[in-house]
Amino acid sequence: MEIAAGQHGGFDVLGIGNAIVDVVAYAEDAFLEELGLVKGAMTLVDEERCEFLYRRMGPAHEVSGGSCANTMAALAALGGRAAYVGRVRDDQLGQVFGHDIRAAGVTFRSLPSRDGPSTARCLVFVTPDAQRTMATYLGACVELGPEDIDPELVRAAEITYLEGYLWDRPEAKAACRKAAEICHGAGRKLALTLSDAFCVERWREEFRELVAREVDILFANEAEITSLYEVGSFDEALQEVRRHVHFAALTRGPKGSVVVRGEELHVIDAVAPERLLDTTGAGDLYAAGFLRGLAAGLDLGACGRLGSLCAAEIIGQYGARAERPLQPLFARVHGGVAAGS
Repeated sequence: MEIAAGQHGGFDVLGIGNAIVDVVAYAEDAFLEELGLVKGAMTLVDEERCEFLYRRMGPAHEVSGGSCANTMAALAALGGRAAYVGRVRDDQLGQVFGHDIRAAGVTFRSLPSRDGPSTARCLVFVTPDAQRTMATYLGACVELGPEDIDPELVRAAEITYLEGYLWDRPEAKAACRKAAEICHGAGRKLALTLSDAFCVERWREEFRELVAREVDILFANEAEITSLYEVGSFDEALQEVRRHVHFAALTRGPKGSVVVRGEELHVIDAVAPERLLDTTGAGDLYAAGFLRGLAAGLDLGACGRLGSLCAAEIIGQYGARAERPLQPLFARVHGGVAAGS
């Protein structure tokens, strides 16, 4: 499935997701205790609590985040043409998000809200042992709705990529359904990442129907896909998903990944990172590599290999935005395919 975005002035992928700013700072264990934070956990907080914690943080690094946004930024870093839709407020962190994702090479046209909740943020406290303790305020991103979906932007993208987390809110779900209808009406492809096993538990029946009726490309990890079909093993889930979706890319951590399209099956080894520091964003980067491979017309096995290389790159550093250029990884796989053809 080759995507020649450059020829029609459009995009390889349009991502729709929760626009969140990651605010990362170092902290001592005693500081976490003082603030009543559970070390190593992610806790949802309200705006008042978030503002209190933000004021108490030390010097911080702020970067646009959220699962889907991480994927779009990595896709752009791989040389793909990416666009993103997400809701932010017209505040300081909203400006940070917009500037940062555009600077990463992603088209971001969403207009900031003038009122309502402030921009979503995830406060990340990194202790000396490299553990990450997170407090997340969802803020403005919970107000994403159908009015945020630009039909022309959807039509301009070969693939529209939805974040499963959006299903937790009725307005965001309606936005996803609107995008899906426009996408298919334009003859484009719809991709979904299941996001989280707990998210699958909450929306299992709706996700099953969506996958069977509308999704062309499904991304899921082992826990998510076994939860989706309520089976006890990965192999059972694999047999189910191959009957219900055009194709699926299923990640298994250190066991690698499996890409399936009907009777076609590719088992891809995991790539060992130079060092294992932080698994945050591994699935996001795998999806970016896979989608970039599709955009270049690579076969599914090569797409999976590029995804694995990108995942290995991100787990060898802190955070979900690559510190080193990703383009050489694409060149490595693309060149290898060309040399072997």
